[in-house]
Amino acid sequence: MRRYGAAVLLLLTGGAVLRISLFSELYLRYVQVGLRPYLVVSGVVLVVLGVVAAAAVARGSGEDEHEHDQAQDHDDHGHSHGHGYGHGPRIAWLLTLPALALLLFPPPALGSYSADREAAQQAAQGVGAFPALPAGNPLPLTVGEFSSRAIFDSGRSLTGRTVSLTGFVTHGDDGTWYVTRLLVSCCAADAAAGKVEIRDADAPVTDTWVTVTGTWVPKGKLGSDAAWPPVLDAGSVKKVPEPSNPYEKR
Repeated sequence: MRRYGAAVLLLLTGGAVLRISLFSELYLRYVQVGLRPYLVVSGVVLVVLGVVAAAAVARGSGEDEHEHDQAQDHDDHGHSHGHGYGHGPRIAWLLTLPALALLLFPPPALGSYSADREAAQQAAQGVGAFPALPAGNPLPLTVGEFSSRAIFDSGRSLTGRTVSLTGFVTHGDDGTWYVTRLLVSCCAADAAAGKVEIRDADAPVTDTWVTVTGTWVPKGKLGSDAAWPPVLDAGSVKKVPEPSNPYEKR
C-alpha cells in the first residue's frame, strides 16, 4: 500500500481543490473570483496525475510479483528474493493528512484575528475629488470605498448621506468597535484590514457579521493619519449571514 502514497496525495489534493472551486464557492475564502478557472484546471490536472500514478504503481506491482514468482521457482534452496517491497517509511502517509483535512474540513475565511494583526491601512490614492455618489438613502458602500472617501475626498461627498456598511465586528482596546473587512488584491495571502469605527450603538460579539446604517462623522485632517479609521454614527445595526465572498477587492 505504501507504494500508492504519492498517488493518494495527488488525488486528495486535487479532490480538495475541485471541491472548493468546482462544486462550491468556498474558494472565495482564499482567492478572487477571477482565479476560479485556474483552480479548476489545477484540480483536474492533479486528479489525472494521481490516477496515472496509481495505474503505474499497479502495473509495476504486477510485474514485480511475476518476477518474484519466477525467482522462487528457480530457487532450489528456498531462499527469499527481495524485490524492494519496502518503499519508504510508513510515516510518509502522514503527508496525506493535510490534503485530507482540506478535502473534509476547508478552513474558514480570515477574520478578526487577521484584522487585528494588520497595521492601519490607508487607500493608495492621495487627497482629491471623487466621482459623485449615486442617489439613494441608505446608500450601500463597501468598507474600502467609505474609508477612501472619508479620508481622502476633498469634495466631502459623504456629507449628509446615509450609508450602509457590511462587515464583521472587531473590537479596540478602549471599548470602541468596528465594522471590518479584509481587502485583497489577489488572494487571502495579501489581505489587508479596512475598518470603520461605529459610534452610538452597542457592540455585537467579535466576528459577528452586521450591516450598519448611519452617517459619516468627519474626523481629523483630510488625508492625515488622524482621519483613520473613519467614523460612522450608527442609526441601526443588523446581524446578517456571512457573505459567500467575505473579502473586498482593493
